[in-house]
Amino acid sequence: MEQANSIGSETLLDCIVIGGGPGGLQACIHLGRYNFRVVLFHTPGGRTGYAKHIENYLGIPVVSGPALLETGLGQVKSFGVAIENAKVDHVTPRGGHFEVLAGGRTWRSRFVIAASGAKETLAPFKNIARFFGHSYYTCMICDGYRTTGKKLLVIDRTVNGVRLSVGMKQMYTRDVTFLAHGFTLAPVYRALLEEEGIGLVEGRPEELLGESALEGVRMSDGHVIPCEVILGWGGISLNDEYLEGLDLDRDAEGFKIVTRGNGESSIPGLFVLGSLRVGHSQAIISAGQGAEAAIEISTRIVEIY
Repeated sequence: MEQANSIGSETLLDCIVIGGGPGGLQACIHLGRYNFRVVLFHTPGGRTGYAKHIENYLGIPVVSGPALLETGLGQVKSFGVAIENAKVDHVTPRGGHFEVLAGGRTWRSRFVIAASGAKETLAPFKNIARFFGHSYYTCMICDGYRTTGKKLLVIDRTVNGVRLSVGMKQMYTRDVTFLAHGFTLAPVYRALLEEEGIGLVEGRPEELLGESALEGVRMSDGHVIPCEVILGWGGISLNDEYLEGLDLDRDAEGFKIVTRGNGESSIPGLFVLGSLRVGHSQAIISAGQGAEAAIEISTRIVEIY
């Protein structure tokens, strides 16, 4: 296996992959099995690394995010992909290839896969870190199943929480309360919650209660709402600083990157996976995107299809 520090700056790589999450690792596994010259830039800290239970990944009944990534990195190494633990500072298209500035060096590559993911933004509730990922969730698609049959509190700052509460009751648990965080709910939404048998609380939550298990939420007025699990608001910020200044098509909010079906961005040869691009970004989806991008890159390199 060729080590990254043995690759000279004059070397034109086949592909540079930025980000060692499920998408980037799967792309590296495919590209490594093609015997291409590939460097993975990986710095720990992505969202998958915080996942306590991944149980919708084909062939794996349940696995933690760290365990999945550790296994993936081992696979990547076994196929000869060089790994650099360095932060990428910038990507620049340059005359039919890319220059990637990272770790004080400039690397050259025919293709780049951006799979650096996002950072979680948590609500400012006291003790949230104690329960995040095993009692406090921010994604129904990822973790709704973990609330099955439990006393659920949905916390949201918008009326979207009403629809979310109804959906959670339809799929996972009949014991649902909606906490309208910092706003007053319009009568039409109050009526909907009442019709669905969903409790309503308005106010500002301050603290999650409990030691090893979540017991409830203390409000700013001292009132305590009992619950076993929370589906609460959260946000993300993209790890895409190294793409700053590039002429990339983004969504209407100028946030996520728009790609073609194969994951290629509006810049030819630059592929984007996972949380950085428009669409869902679960681990198994990102892995599929990584495989698709790698296969597309391989066909262009060898021109056999």
